[in-house]
Parts: sequence; C-alpha cells; structure tokens
Amino acid sequence: MEKTRLGRTGLMVTRVGFGALPLQRVEHAEAVRILRRAYDAGINFYDTARGYTDSEEKIGDALSGVRDRVVIATKSSAKSREGVLQDLQKSLRNLKTDYVDLLQLHNPRAMPDPEDPGSSYAGLLEAREKGMVRFIGFTNHSRERALQAVESGLFDTLQFPFSAISSMEELALIGHCQQADVGVIAMKPLCGGLLTEARPAFAFLWQFENVVPIWGIQRMEELEEFLALASDPPMLDAALRAEIERDRQELAGNFCRGCGYCQPCPEEIPIPMAARMSLLLRRSPYQPLLTEEWAERMMRIEKCRECGECMSRCPYGLEIPRLLQEMLADYKAFRERHMPLPAE
Repeated sequence: MEKTRLGRTGLMVTRVGFGALPLQRVEHAEAVRILRRAYDAGINFYDTARGYTDSEEKIGDALSGVRDRVVIATKSSAKSREGVLQDLQKSLRNLKTDYVDLLQLHNPRAMPDPEDPGSSYAGLLEAREKGMVRFIGFTNHSRERALQAVESGLFDTLQFPFSAISSMEELALIGHCQQADVGVIAMKPLCGGLLTEARPAFAFLWQFENVVPIWGIQRMEELEEFLALASDPPMLDAALRAEIERDRQELAGNFCRGCGYCQPCPEEIPIPMAARMSLLLRRSPYQPLLTEEWAERMMRIEKCRECGECMSRCPYGLEIPRLLQEMLADYKAFRERHMPLPAE
C-alpha cells in the first residue's frame, strides 16, 4: 500500500485513508470485521470524531491490539479548552489508547484565538504537551477559514472537502498546504455520495501526492473496491475526465453536500438528505427513498417555519428553506410517477 508524508507531522500514511463516519450505521461486529480487513490489507490511517457516535469504540475494539502500527485521527467540536480536553478523554477511552496521533478542531465557525488560555486551541496545546496528542489539525467546509488556518501556522494538518468536482479555488488550497508543509486530508471525496463512480473520483485525487482521501466505508464490498483501486491506481485518462466533466455539469452551482452542519432542525426535517433529494433519486437506487417512512420524513418540510437556524449554520450559504420546498415538490412528482396511487 503506497504511503505519503502527512505534511510536517512526518507521519507516513497510506494514500487510501479510512473514513469512519459511516461506521455509525454498521452493526458492531461487522464494523470490527471491516476495520480488521482494512488493516490486514495495509491501510494505516483511520479518521473518526467524538461526534460520530460509536465509531471510536468500533475502532478501539478492532485496532487497539495493533495500536503502534496505525495512525488514528479524531476530532472535537468543543469551543473551549476544557471542552476539548473532556472530549479527548472520552475519545481515548473509546479508542482504548493513551494518545491519538492527530486531534482536529471539528469545523469551527471561526478561528480560535491562540492567545486565549481558555480557547479550544489552548486545549489542543495542553493535550499535546501532556503527550495525549502528537499533532493538531483543523477541519472546515469554508474555504476562507481553511485558508486562514493554513496561513496561521497553528495547525499541522487541514481536512477539507476535496473531490473531482471541487472548484479551482478550492483545489488551490492543496498548493497552499504544500507550501506551508501542512498535511492535507480530503473529506467527502465522493461528495457526500453524489459521485457514484469510485474510479474517476479515485484517479482525480491520486494526482495529488500530498493528499490523503478518507473514503467513507460502511460495507465490505466498498472497502474491496478501494483496495483494488489502490493496488493498480487508474490513470486520469480522457475517458475518466469525460465522466468527471459530466458530473461537474450535472452538479454545477450550489447544491447540498450533506455535511450535516445544518442540524438539528426544530421540525426534525432530515435536511442533509432532503435538501439533495432530487440528486439522490437520480444518482443512486431510488427505491429505498420512496418508502412510506421516507415520504413521512419529506412531508415534514411542510412544517418548516423558515426560522433560519439551518442557514446560519450552512458553510455553503445555501437558501435551505427554498431548496427544501423545491425538493419536496420534485419528490412528490417523482414518487407519483414511480409509485402511482391505486385506482379508486
């Protein structure tokens, strides 16, 4: 398994990283089996977060016996020194270890003040000084904040959504990181599931030797697909470029990436799915989305009070209430076409 240097951390990590967020949806024993298969196949970089429910525990159960041979990254959403340290203590217990290789601030809405002794950054520094953390990082969905983090010199790594349909401005961050010797971790390399073909997505990111994509994996067959791609990395040829261009055309403009930072919704609207429903219906098997359960969830959009909470949290500045209404109208029409009501 080919490795690359993760910026100034000096850590040599596999160019195929394991994104543990989807493991929340996997039964415990199966998640452990998938993680062990990933380790046995050579993957040594595993990214999780305190906010990913039981993903840390699954990693702990699967990999604690080989702790010295893997690189584990986790995250804290806490906004204070105390909160970061409390999150870290929970993470260490769940991961069954006394240190993590990389602790990242999880999508903060503003850069922390490095001079504030009570800030989240102060928590990172204290954890590092105590040997609980080896390196510190920053994750974000905002290009402006990501660039600030790189230019600040405060962080060893940046985690940002890079994919085959990223804009040139977003991709320029890779070069900034390389110049600053900041490690690059690519979240959402399949754009939250909207890119349905792994091969062109893999080939595109393989161009960047300093980028470590964390592929979100929840099924053994998904893992095997990425292992096969890593064993014989595809060249980004004209055919794959054409596939990518088709995706760019279809996904042009503002669309929901499914990051989930809009949640929670006071009306319990599942915004990360509902706000991109039209794309999901046409770019993935649609049958599971036409059930009575999903119809009820989508109908919650009619209760939207346009309170604006979701928009205030959206890193992409989407007009979410308007987008949800458009998605609901399309969902109703699509469901009627594919599941016509029985004749009276």
